[in-house]
Amino acid sequence: MRILDDHSTTFPVVVPIAIIGGGACGMAAALSACDAGIEALILERDSIPAGSTALSSGMIPACRSRQQQINGIDDSVDIMAADILNKSKNQTNAELVRTVCSASGPLIDWLSDTHAIELTLVDGFLYPGHSRLRMHAPPSRSGADLISGLTRAAEQADITLFTDALVTHLYVNQQKAVSGLQVQRPDGSVELIGCETVVLACNGFGGNADMVKQYIPQMVEANYFGHAGNQGDAIMWGQELGAATEHLGAYQGHGSVAHPHGILISWALMMEGGIQINSRGERFSNEHGGYSEQARHVLEQPGGYAWNIFDRRLYDIVKNFEDFRQAENNGAIKVAASIAQLSEITATPLSVLQDTLAQVEDMTVGETIDEYGRDFTTKPRLKPPYYTTKVTGSLFHTQGGLVVNKEARVLNQQGEIFPNVFAGGGAACGVSGPEDWGYLSGNGLLTALTLGRIAGANAAKLVQKGR
Repeated sequence: MRILDDHSTTFPVVVPIAIIGGGACGMAAALSACDAGIEALILERDSIPAGSTALSSGMIPACRSRQQQINGIDDSVDIMAADILNKSKNQTNAELVRTVCSASGPLIDWLSDTHAIELTLVDGFLYPGHSRLRMHAPPSRSGADLISGLTRAAEQADITLFTDALVTHLYVNQQKAVSGLQVQRPDGSVELIGCETVVLACNGFGGNADMVKQYIPQMVEANYFGHAGNQGDAIMWGQELGAATEHLGAYQGHGSVAHPHGILISWALMMEGGIQINSRGERFSNEHGGYSEQARHVLEQPGGYAWNIFDRRLYDIVKNFEDFRQAENNGAIKVAASIAQLSEITATPLSVLQDTLAQVEDMTVGETIDEYGRDFTTKPRLKPPYYTTKVTGSLFHTQGGLVVNKEARVLNQQGEIFPNVFAGGGAACGVSGPEDWGYLSGNGLLTALTLGRIAGANAAKLVQKGR
């Protein structure tokens, strides 16, 4: 049992808000609580905060931010919500979608103005499914820099962070309120910490092979690109408590991870005119459908891999992305002066590759229509020299989880709130619907940060109310 009865249990110390997980969600929750004047303790299982946030490209979608308005971007909660709902085929919680969209612009301004986290509006290209430029990210386009900024802000706010602190059990009273936590240290010692409220911010279950096999069997053999600590703890605690869960089969994949290097290659290459081919030299999908579902398409190809094909114009677009620079420095990016040389690098039949590129050129000038439904007419044709990298499909993180309301409070199976339990990020059911095709670029950080901020603020209100 992971849930323990708190009967006769004494906690040496009691904190107002205990936050389990030191990623983007946990940091946002702690900063939000701190702004409200309530102390929060972050408990992070690793030696340094990183999690899934550090592995991402740090892209946070948001509407009506000050940066959008300065740049004349015509966006709104209605437009952004419509994009998310359209991508999920309306198979997600519309109220939660509007909640996180409404909170997104103020979130960006709050992170920038109040906590000095440098975020810039990403221009030049749209990610799949977004009808407006609304991605905000560190200048490096690196999730590692995002979590570093959040950690630095927490330090400056004097927020207490315990690292190497693995929460193994929750103590619960008869009213189903969480009264404390059991924390295990690397040396095997155990500590008890009491709490007035708890925020579950410890992500999903992508690192738990048994849970992946149970809920996402199609990705059991896929490379896992997420954080090993994503073991599904929050979901298992919730299930044992009687919490409602939803869309546990939902996940974010990515169809462009350099292989065998294990480095993310930006999907901007595809959105701006690049293509993917398989080992036969053929395209096999609409590359504009979405990078999440593309993971499955790539894995279905012979050998479970594909080749990204792009040119100098596209190289210049992504060369300043930190991940791309790492891939290039590690030899993942190859250059071919001709189609014949490209055929040699990719070990694909020259005649087939020539036909594929000729078909792409015909579609680019509007002479033919793509059988997969992609519109090639809005971008320039590919020109030599050609750039290529071998990629595979990967599982990044899960999107299903505990059901929460618009205050980020966890609900039981009857739709009622637990007395003092909040959740966000991968611990909570997101806004991507039930499958991989519902993931809209940035949904993970969107819900992690907005629900984290909402959870921290409402946990603080609950503490203040009880005093």
